[in-house]
Amino acid sequence: TGINMTAETTLRIACDFKNVVAIKEASGNITQMDDIIKNKPADFDVISGDDGITFPLITLGAVGVISVIGNAFPREFSRMTRLALQGDFANALTIHHKFTELFNLLFIDGNPAGVKSMLNAMGMIENKLRLPLVPTRIKTFEEIRRVLGELNIKC
Repeated sequence: TGINMTAETTLRIACDFKNVVAIKEASGNITQMDDIIKNKPADFDVISGDDGITFPLITLGAVGVISVIGNAFPREFSRMTRLALQGDFANALTIHHKFTELFNLLFIDGNPAGVKSMLNAMGMIENKLRLPLVPTRIKTFEEIRRVLGELNIKC
């Protein structure tokens, strides 16, 4: 967690260890991700671990996502993912663009603080975290509420 594994290392593990069947890719390095997808064994999958790159990563050949924003918007984000996997990139991109600002805001103060702030703003949970984790800064919380308002999400 938090340490990038190079494409070379990932591919070596994918080839040498048949019990390793996928990687949750969240490096943010699109060149690295493309290298893994192009050179991976057929029985090895790449899954997005970053909501903001899920759409572009699927266009390169990823097969799914382990999502954060999906906790608050499961229907919309799974629809975007499904559309992209089906090759309906235009409609998937529309949904991706709808959430772009939230993708960035949710990680400004770390995970899971951002998504918990968003769920709190939506009235779904209390905004409590256990130490050493702390809630988002007030400024971030206000920005999340602003974006939710722009999306016509009740806060």
